[in-house]
Amino acid sequence: MSYRIALVEDDPQLQENYVKALEREGYAVSAYAGKAEAVEAFADRLPDLVILDIMLGEDKDAGFELCRLLRTLSPNIPVIFLTARNSDIDRVSGLRLGAWDYLTKDVTTLDFLPARIAAMFRTVEILRSGNNGNENVIEHTYLRIDEARKEVYWRDRPVMLTLTEFWILYSIARRPGHLKSHEQLMAAASVVVTNNAISAHIKRIRNKFREIDPTFNHIRSEYGMGYRWQTP
Repeated sequence: MSYRIALVEDDPQLQENYVKALEREGYAVSAYAGKAEAVEAFADRLPDLVILDIMLGEDKDAGFELCRLLRTLSPNIPVIFLTARNSDIDRVSGLRLGAWDYLTKDVTTLDFLPARIAAMFRTVEILRSGNNGNENVIEHTYLRIDEARKEVYWRDRPVMLTLTEFWILYSIARRPGHLKSHEQLMAAASVVVTNNAISAHIKRIRNKFREIDPTFNHIRSEYGMGYRWQTP
């Protein structure tokens, strides 16, 4: 199956680079430079996945508005924010609007973007198959992870994670007490990054749990080796 991707990006050079990279992976890509033309295209036919910049021309929140629109048109279509805006406020806003992931533009983006998209389409296939029974749910005391729905709960409250953060947590929590190396976590999240980047993801995951529960301390670091889930 050839998936259709919509890219909304107003920088001509970046748009061309992203389109070429995704087409090399076998995707059919339609690119739009502004909100109005994207809205018109989405009204005519929805793609299988959408990549959004936030600021389009002089409209500093166009991507957020497009994400809201997409969620009214489809509750399940994967949406990725790909933007130069890297503040935590923007990241949280994007995820709360229903984006599946929030990426910031840098020189390594094209190295891992196709892997992120491939992971999302694997999730789409799981959802379409209806394979969302209990075998896909992890529960450890206060933790609940629904693998098919990509939902995480702590003390019955949702934890808003990016897709990369979700797969890292899923890999660690699947077998409590078992050590997961940096390489295993990269493979689980379909990314190729430095050990420091994995550490940064772990820090963000911990902080998101601590927003709900300041006493959270269940992801244990093993210096130089990796991480493990420690049950309460």
